[in-house]
Amino acid sequence: MMRIISWNVNGIRAAAKKGLIEWFRKESPDILCLQETKALPEQVNGMDILPEGYYAYWNNPERKGYAGVAVFTKEKPREVLYDFGEGSFDTEGRALVAEYKDFTLINVYFPNGGMGPERLKYKLDFYEEFLRYVDSLKVRIIVIAGDVNTAHKEIDLARPKENEKNTGFLPEERAWMDKFISHGYVDTFRHFNKEGGNYTWWDYKTAARERNVGWRLDYFFVTEKMLPRVKRAFIMPEVQGSDHCPVGIELLT
Repeated sequence: MMRIISWNVNGIRAAAKKGLIEWFRKESPDILCLQETKALPEQVNGMDILPEGYYAYWNNPERKGYAGVAVFTKEKPREVLYDFGEGSFDTEGRALVAEYKDFTLINVYFPNGGMGPERLKYKLDFYEEFLRYVDSLKVRIIVIAGDVNTAHKEIDLARPKENEKNTGFLPEERAWMDKFISHGYVDTFRHFNKEGGNYTWWDYKTAARERNVGWRLDYFFVTEKMLPRVKRAFIMPEVQGSDHCPVGIELLT
């Protein structure tokens, strides 16, 4: 069984001070995908973040202290790509593609649509670029991990009515997720779990986590060809260290 975990750590250096390193060593996943690392590799040298036996890959923007993704993996990928190919507008270090012998893993940190209409347009353009890219992959055995920054259905956030006009639950954002899934991508957690109250992000400012007033923003998607290998999908709300919690899947090898 292969175990893959994904986590938006909201700053890897801050998360390291809150137990990330100890948690990583204890969990020892086969692959760990991180989003919003907010640090260049040289900025975490000496912090001993990477346990023995892992390969590390980072994609970071030029702007320091912002965005960024990383993959830590026990098995060395055949190839690693750092954007969506030629002509990609991913200049913010938001995607990392790892090609393994029997599947493709994409770790992606989708933009937040806040801070005005321009940023929402960027988010929606990014969505479309991402869909174009994954649809173009000839090998249809794909795992997609990351922070999508949208709650798909009403079941995916505690207060849907109050947030209908807020980014992260806007009709156009949710419509894209409908479109994405219609192209043959399966929400693994929802495939196994139909119950509400399962969230992955809580607002720090309102102490929402203690009351479980949250949003499910973090996902694992797989292609339909990959789905038979997925034996479990889970959320880890008990894990502290970020305003997000880790999510994961277990695959038959």
